[in-house]
Amino acid sequence: MSAPVRQRPRTAALLTLARAHQPRYLKELAELVAIDSGSYSPAGVNRVGEIVGDRLRNLGFDTRRLSPPPVGARATGDLVVARKKGSLSVEDGGRRILLAAHMDTVFEDGTAAERPFALAGSHAHGPGVSDDKGGLVAGLTALRILEETGFQEYAELVFLAVPDEEIGSPASRPLTEKAAHGMHYALALECARENGDIVIARKGIADFRLTVTGRAAHAGIEPERGANAALAAAHLTVALQGLNSHWDDVTVNVGMVHAGTRINIVCPEAELHVEVRSATTRGIRQARRAIEELAAHPAVAGTTVRVEQLDLCPPMEDTDASRRLLRTAQSIGAEMGLSIGAAATGGVGDANLIAGAGVPVLDGLGPVGGGDHSPQEWLDTTTVAPRVALLASLIAELGREQPRRPDPAA
Repeated sequence: MSAPVRQRPRTAALLTLARAHQPRYLKELAELVAIDSGSYSPAGVNRVGEIVGDRLRNLGFDTRRLSPPPVGARATGDLVVARKKGSLSVEDGGRRILLAAHMDTVFEDGTAAERPFALAGSHAHGPGVSDDKGGLVAGLTALRILEETGFQEYAELVFLAVPDEEIGSPASRPLTEKAAHGMHYALALECARENGDIVIARKGIADFRLTVTGRAAHAGIEPERGANAALAAAHLTVALQGLNSHWDDVTVNVGMVHAGTRINIVCPEAELHVEVRSATTRGIRQARRAIEELAAHPAVAGTTVRVEQLDLCPPMEDTDASRRLLRTAQSIGAEMGLSIGAAATGGVGDANLIAGAGVPVLDGLGPVGGGDHSPQEWLDTTTVAPRVALLASLIAELGREQPRRPDPAA
């Protein structure tokens, strides 16, 4: 027998609860901002993880901390993953929803003391206040107000807090991809864009190393016997940068070039590091083929070029499924008088990894903030309650398969 259908919590009621919880939100945000939790500060990240884990346990989540293996010589903190079963099975229409945030910042130890949490009018300031501690606390607050309503109409909620997003999630990536497996939807808790937009797409990144091999010779006595890898690399750099005019949604950047050992030797080897960003997997593949074609025909006789792809972060693509999520968010926003737009960005985050696992994702579901990675980082506290209510209502709407909401733009 299917579980009985309960009416989801009304958005207006969730907004009232979110407003009541705003003082607690600010207190918890100040507590986290006061902790130095740079990506390479595992003790600080783990302190944040302890607090997050305790609050999730208090909400009835089965909470675990997982230690990813170190990447290179530097360790990161632990990953927090918390799960809570709802009242519905998947067969009853229940859905599994993943909420994702990160605990690390870009700032060095000591920054929290130098620039402590502060309120200036409606804006909060401090290291990580927007990226991503404001979104992290928003997720916890949304779950708390849903708990207060007694809402359980879902198959499973999973809360994921990672320790190393600011350095590309090299340690936590396999665990994030594992957590995404089997999810129906994902809501990423980076803060909203400065104009209030949520994020519908993020470019993916592919990193390449091109090794140019030439032939050494004495630069003064017999340069004609050499094959100059530096010259070949220079021609290749110009050609690679020229690829930027080929596609609308693809960028190619030669970020580093290394060549030669002595000025009196015809350069025998050079190395180029190239970054490709694209809104689609197709664009990354097109760029790779173009890079390989250029490498197959070096401009300097006697040189060869080897292409290696070092890394790939998949794009968070603008898909029909993510657009349906967007329309749901916009319809809920309209109930609160919020006009919600959608943004595409070239920056990457854990939403990319989740999307790469085949899960529809919306990002930027935290409060409005900006100035990320700078001393001017800010969070607009007037947006806290409506954005927390939006997130909570979105979870409630997605928890059970429902007839599609009308398009608010129709």
